[in-house]
Amino acid sequence: MSKILVTGGCGYIGSHTIVDLVENGYEVISVDNNSRSTSRIFEGIEKITGKKIKNYKVDLCNFDDTFAIFQENEDITGIIHFAAFKAVGESVEQPLMYFENNLVSLINLLKCVQEFNIPHFVFSSSCTVYGNPDKIPVTETTPPKPAESPYGYTKQMGEQIINEFSKANAAQCVLLRYFNPVGAHPSIMIGELPIGKPANLVPAITQTAIGKLPLMQVYGDDYDTRDGSCVRDFIHVSDIAHAHTLAIQFLEQGKSTKRCEVFNLGSGNGFTVLEAIKTFEKVSGVHLNYVIGPRRPGDVIAIYANNDFAVKTLGWKLKYSLEDMLLTAWKWEQRLKTDEKFYQSKPADLN
Repeated sequence: MSKILVTGGCGYIGSHTIVDLVENGYEVISVDNNSRSTSRIFEGIEKITGKKIKNYKVDLCNFDDTFAIFQENEDITGIIHFAAFKAVGESVEQPLMYFENNLVSLINLLKCVQEFNIPHFVFSSSCTVYGNPDKIPVTETTPPKPAESPYGYTKQMGEQIINEFSKANAAQCVLLRYFNPVGAHPSIMIGELPIGKPANLVPAITQTAIGKLPLMQVYGDDYDTRDGSCVRDFIHVSDIAHAHTLAIQFLEQGKSTKRCEVFNLGSGNGFTVLEAIKTFEKVSGVHLNYVIGPRRPGDVIAIYANNDFAVKTLGWKLKYSLEDMLLTAWKWEQRLKTDEKFYQSKPADLN
């Protein structure tokens, strides 16, 4: 049984990926310092999988503490690296914090990959690396444009670092460029737990619908799109999670012909923000209180993926529709209200 280290295992995509890895026969350990997450999510993971997951509450920017994880687990065969700050708006306001956290943590991990001869490394990248592309849908060979935010630059730089690292080391790497993961695990045992006011669209929708937020704001309706709002590519988080398992299997089976391979994890279709809102209202039966506001700095106008390469090469199949995504997200939000004492994130647990 291969042992996989998942960084950011308490996070949204990380927790769902742990579930998928366990269900596909992997032994999993996690590292998450809970600066942007809660360890309570492991209770949901255990309910789904029947497995307790060991988590190291370590800041990956601390090299000695990171190194100690590998000393204790010399049988790690692969790493899936999620742990990073990811709020576009926050990165515009605090760029140095983003460059330090996202890049130093990556470099420290790669030092350990080199020292302990870890053969497989999968990186959580983002469609933000494409900037505002000249043509959509984007493919893996679409030339990157300047990033629209410091967060986007950390993903572009992260990819460059891994590419150069892979040329000089034995490890094989995969870069997975996400589009917009949404929804919750079908069991509704785990889902997205944003801290404070949500920066992502779907939690803003569900929190407004349930009354946590008085209203939500759509950032701009004057873009050159079919209804004036930004276009995004929404993917169910469980579909995203399974792609990571497939990426590890792809490397283990020796199918990669490159030191570093890239895959787009998108649906191939774009939906506008306003279309997502209307779809949510349809599946939930709730009228959403929203207003149109000004454009938000750092937002890309329109982005969605051609996913042919991931489908053909990894055997990736999308199981969930936009309606499924929004319905599971809504059920998760309702569960958070019902189980508020268990799931509510408290400052003492998060800071």
